Amino acid sequence: MQPSRELSRLLEIMAALRTPGTGCAWDLVQDFRSIAPYAIEEACEVVDAIEREDFVDLRDELGDLLLQVVFHARMAQERELFDFGGVVEAVTTKMIRRHPHVFGEPEQRTPEAVEGVWAEIKAQEKAEKAAARRAAGLPEAARQGLLADVPSALPALTRAIKLQEKASKVGFDWNDARLVLAKIREECDEVEEALERGDMAHVADEVGDVLFAVANLARHARTDAESALRRTNAKFERRFRHIEQRLAAQGKVLGQVPLREMDVLWDEAKALENAG
Repeated sequence: MQPSRELSRLLEIMAALRTPGTGCAWDLVQDFRSIAPYAIEEACEVVDAIEREDFVDLRDELGDLLLQVVFHARMAQERELFDFGGVVEAVTTKMIRRHPHVFGEPEQRTPEAVEGVWAEIKAQEKAEKAAARRAAGLPEAARQGLLADVPSALPALTRAIKLQEKASKVGFDWNDARLVLAKIREECDEVEEALERGDMAHVADEVGDVLFAVANLARHARTDAESALRRTNAKFERRFRHIEQRLAAQGKVLGQVPLREMDVLWDEAKALENAG
């Protein structure tokens, strides 16, 4: 395989799909906003393939994710904003700049030191980008401050952790995971109080606070929250499927058996897993 030739072919295909009169009717009516959700979806499917260690699927899903990059670059080229080559040039320049210990003066650095240099360079790039916007007469970025570059479109759990990590870098953080546990208990008490008042709008706010605190606990425990929750989701599916299968073997139907009977089968599934 020759990557440059294959990539050129992909760019040609996207150009053909977006050519008025002869292209694809669906592709022609798309814009940046309409296909943005697909980038998130494809990225999630990449992660799913990695979790399943299905590397045939991973190859295909990475291709689908690359297609989203090519699609956006083509639309930008049509509006004379930038093209795919500009995307590649930008990321190439960025990677070289952010790894001076590899592409500049050779020196051994610890992962912690590399992370520190990376943060310094990113801050410098952010300032330069703001200056370039001012020089071009463009308005200031809508979002300002330390947390401004944490994308709003990230999954909420992932974004919560990234916000916490950013705040932690300037000392706004607990230094003991047990303090986070105490915060979770405090937030749960506030949920209970809101439930007792019947204030459902307040309940929603307090539940959000509980989830944010639990995400913080995962960070302090050095646990990837997304992966942990995916594993728990899979565990729930396995045990619930056991309930379905056992009820079907007994000639019973979900929704027509009491909760206590399903709880017994849930515990049975749990015991089988633990025994295995």
